Amino acid sequence: MTHDDIFARVSAVLQDSFEIEAERIRPEARLYEDLDIDSIDAVDLLVKLKPMLDKPLKPEQFKSVRTVQDVVQALALLIDSGSAATA
Repeated sequence: MTHDDIFARVSAVLQDSFEIEAERIRPEARLYEDLDIDSIDAVDLLVKLKPMLDKPLKPEQFKSVRTVQDVVQALALLIDSGSAATA
């Protein structure tokens, strides 16, 4: 799965679940300041993104996430490490 694929999935979840307009969802958009995603919403976001992964998701893996791009990169690392473990 490419970063573009992951971004598209994250964007779709943000639009569908949090009613955020597509034009506001950019890689540099800050979750809290720009998209009004609070800590409860962030947990809900992770729950909705969990099906992308082949292994359990640990919230501490997302502690340093601040932007949409941070979410994409964190998911990419988890997806890559999961596919490397199964390869």
